[in-house]
Amino acid sequence: MSTTIIERPEAPVPAGGPATAGPPARPTVKKRFRAEQLTAWAFILPVVAYLVIFYAYPLYRNVDLSLRDYTVRSFIDGNAPFVGFQNFVDVFQDPTFGPALRNTLLFTGVSIAFQFSFGMALAVFFFQNFRLSSTLRALFLVPWLLPLIVSASTWSWMMNSDSGVINSVIHGIGGAPVNWLTSPQWALVAVIIANVWIGIPFNLVILYSGLQNIPGDIYEAAALDGANAWQKFWRITFPLLKPVSAITILLGLVYTLKVFDIIWIMTKGGPGNASTTFAIWSYQLGFGSTLPNFSPAAAVGNLLIVIALIFGFLYLRVQRKQAQQ
Repeated sequence: MSTTIIERPEAPVPAGGPATAGPPARPTVKKRFRAEQLTAWAFILPVVAYLVIFYAYPLYRNVDLSLRDYTVRSFIDGNAPFVGFQNFVDVFQDPTFGPALRNTLLFTGVSIAFQFSFGMALAVFFFQNFRLSSTLRALFLVPWLLPLIVSASTWSWMMNSDSGVINSVIHGIGGAPVNWLTSPQWALVAVIIANVWIGIPFNLVILYSGLQNIPGDIYEAAALDGANAWQKFWRITFPLLKPVSAITILLGLVYTLKVFDIIWIMTKGGPGNASTTFAIWSYQLGFGSTLPNFSPAAAVGNLLIVIALIFGFLYLRVQRKQAQQ
């Protein structure tokens, strides 16, 4: 019996030759989106890690310190009892709280007012671009560039009651010497003067940068309308500098609230509590005695943070209102 073999016809070959493998399939939209997410997180992760390690965790530890009764022994064995807001109650009832709050507000408010006023005046002055303008502007940056310990030590020497140069000048013009650093009436004034001198260059630099962004055509049009120098400043310069002024004042506020070096080097918060601010008081509670009070010191530090946050939220609210106008 014979077997018949049936052959299947071969598939036709395309005219262009045998079939070749096409290009690899492109990744799907989902894969591309996932890759973009991973790339974004790769850029963000270092910033997040920095904020968590150097900001979030220290803030958490400071809050934990203020809510517990920490002593030197507690730091060793780790058994600090939870006391809630008792540390804050003790701080509010402490006799130092009133003078420290008053000094903090005075030191911050007066310093910012004079720093901003002098910085604005100097920025407008140097904006005239006269000869030696850039050289003099660079010299005004010296107080900002010097280490705080150098600046504070220099002012402490200048305000020395016996051999200070300031009292020598006062004596030379027939005035009575002033006990700048040892008198309760003058100690806070002395540290404010030093802090104003140090902070003026910062305001000068920021406000001068803001002036450079104001179009010159506006001043030319005002000059054609007969506006004098004061009218140009009040109706053009000052309104257009409001956004820059706001951020300058906010940064100065946050910095001035936590000023420690200048006051500690010049007066150590004395005499008595005459120049004690919250920053000085917190340090004195935590490290100023043989039996440190870490928890009340942390509570005072948290009060400073709350004050800074309040002004920060006020600034954001003002900025939001200005954006809506």
